[in-house]
Amino acid sequence: MDLEAVRTFVAVAEAGQFQKAATDLSITQQAVSKRIAALESNLGVRLFTRAPRGAELTIDGQAFLPHARELLRVAERAGASVRPGRRPLRVDVIASRSAQSGLMRGFHRAHPEIDLDVMMLFDIETAVTAIRSGAIDASFRAVAAPGRPFPGDIASVRVLNEPLQLLTGPAHALAGARSVSVAQLTGHRIWMPGIAPGTEWGAYYDDLVAEFGLTIEVTGPNFGSDALLDTIADTPALATFMGEHTRLIWPAGHGLRRIPVTDPTPVYPHSLLWHRDNPHPALATLRTHLAATTAGHDSAGTWTPGWAIPR
Repeated sequence: MDLEAVRTFVAVAEAGQFQKAATDLSITQQAVSKRIAALESNLGVRLFTRAPRGAELTIDGQAFLPHARELLRVAERAGASVRPGRRPLRVDVIASRSAQSGLMRGFHRAHPEIDLDVMMLFDIETAVTAIRSGAIDASFRAVAAPGRPFPGDIASVRVLNEPLQLLTGPAHALAGARSVSVAQLTGHRIWMPGIAPGTEWGAYYDDLVAEFGLTIEVTGPNFGSDALLDTIADTPALATFMGEHTRLIWPAGHGLRRIPVTDPTPVYPHSLLWHRDNPHPALATLRTHLAATTAGHDSAGTWTPGWAIPR
């Protein structure tokens, strides 16, 4: 059904005259007549009768009027749901307890007037596809894995270098250290069952192992952070990595230790990705907020993989 014809029908019904409706719609009276005739032909009924004072609704016209108004309301809501500035800003983060989620919470506190939809997509290919299709407005990622450059219509900027920390149980050999150097980690078993082959975080830890000769084990199923914390607390031979800004809570009896890693400090490079032609006004606000609130990048004494270069 032609929505412009429906809009014209409602205008004539409210104005009571074809000429007045034409003026209200900024079209000619002939165009109004053609639209009403086409709508009547489509419905198979007469909607108006000519009267001395203009146009009056027939019984069928009176029956159709409330539905016509509802059609226009639904069309307006449908358009508003995808209109930049009228729909929520849709942003992808990897996990709810991650530094990226923390960045978005900070943005929401600073700009509570902006509606947000925060979602979690698994890998970078899925995120890039969603950005290009318009399903999301932006994604936090580690830029890209080696050999997999972004399409030219995807822009990115580094927003945070997150230092890694070593997480140990109370009986681990390094549990009493205030900090540990990368060299001190050689020979220790670092268990990270959440590393999935082909992901950007998988590429990051592959480079970390290659650079420093660490032992990172990914054996066993990933039962989530609670199971990981239970195992680290109970197994003196295992430790794991986590980001400095990762928010985790564990039972007091676990006695877990979060220990900074130094000399150099491995940092995980969080970048924001978006489509170069995305017009959502809140996206520019997000980028400005992140630029103003996150720390400098690639400072002395830190390490990132060579492929994680901000653009």
